[in-house]
Amino acid sequence: MTQRTLLLSLRPRFADAILSGTKTVELRRRPINAQPGTLVILYSSAPVMAIVGTARLSEVMVSDPQTAWGNHHSALGLRRDEYDGYLDGSSLAYLLHLTQVCTLNEPLHLRQLRQDGGFHPPQSFRYVAPSDPLQLRELVGSTQQRDAGQH
Repeated sequence: MTQRTLLLSLRPRFADAILSGTKTVELRRRPINAQPGTLVILYSSAPVMAIVGTARLSEVMVSDPQTAWGNHHSALGLRRDEYDGYLDGSSLAYLLHLTQVCTLNEPLHLRQLRQDGGFHPPQSFRYVAPSDPLQLRELVGSTQQRDAGQH
């Protein structure tokens, strides 16, 4: 069975921090059902509005917010007040550990992605679908081929 590819929407500052290596853990309020090794496509939201890179999910950890902050605050790229505000009302924090981060040579801008049809970036995350634009599906294919060549 082929592993699904995760399309993750990020604020530009967080996408940049992941690409630069200063942020290695992405925080979410909702569970993500993805296995280690899952390809993650990084979409940088407004004003960038482009796919800017890829990464691999090494693991998803679930924790209470206090423990998550204590163990991972230096990898989250957030101030404590931002962290608390984001998780306000949530009893669990979902921590996506990202590795093998690659920056695209040329970002895939939203206008390019919409030339093939009705591409809609996710609010938070979703999985790449067969109905997604060819450029996005080709990115998934080329990344999988590149990774297969490393083994």
